[in-house]
Amino acid sequence: MKKVLFLTGDFTEDYETMVPFQMLEMVGYDVHAVCPDKKKGDSIKTAIHDFEGDQTYTEKPGHNFVLNYSFDAVKVEDYDGLVIAGGRAPEYLRLNPKVLELVKHFFSTNKPVAAICHGIQILTAAGVVKGRKLTAYPAVGPEVTLAGGEFQSIPVDGAYVDGNLVTSPAWPAHPSFIREFLKLMGATIKI
Repeated sequence: MKKVLFLTGDFTEDYETMVPFQMLEMVGYDVHAVCPDKKKGDSIKTAIHDFEGDQTYTEKPGHNFVLNYSFDAVKVEDYDGLVIAGGRAPEYLRLNPKVLELVKHFFSTNKPVAAICHGIQILTAAGVVKGRKLTAYPAVGPEVTLAGGEFQSIPVDGAYVDGNLVTSPAWPAHPSFIREFLKLMGATIKI
């Protein structure tokens, strides 16, 4: 069974944690949801971001999400892919040196990586987007450019693939985001 490392944290976007985690488990992956400084059985608080016609998204309390694996137990070489949730968590997760080292491993070994919305902030902090084409929540676009990446402005329900990397602007893209990640993981779904 293939293993996926799922990076999330307090005030991550609710849908961007709950939905991909469940979708990946549904197709049979062993998904380890982790957060620095937390262990298996701890929970994180999530936030629901919605698009209601304002200049930016609104934020409401989400669910508590129980982590199913301890961050300190992660052996990065054991994983076949990495998924990074968005929301507000990436702004502080990117300050953790071990998080950045984990991310760099997936790029140096060319393993599949999926990042959505503000999750791309972790990629820019890890220094892995230089020369890459990718998307993110539009407010993260300047960070992509400053980090040497080529920001792709795509519809909110789209996904962009560049080599081993799939990115999407926000949770409305889950169907295309997960479909493209599954392709990178070598999965085929027959209906």
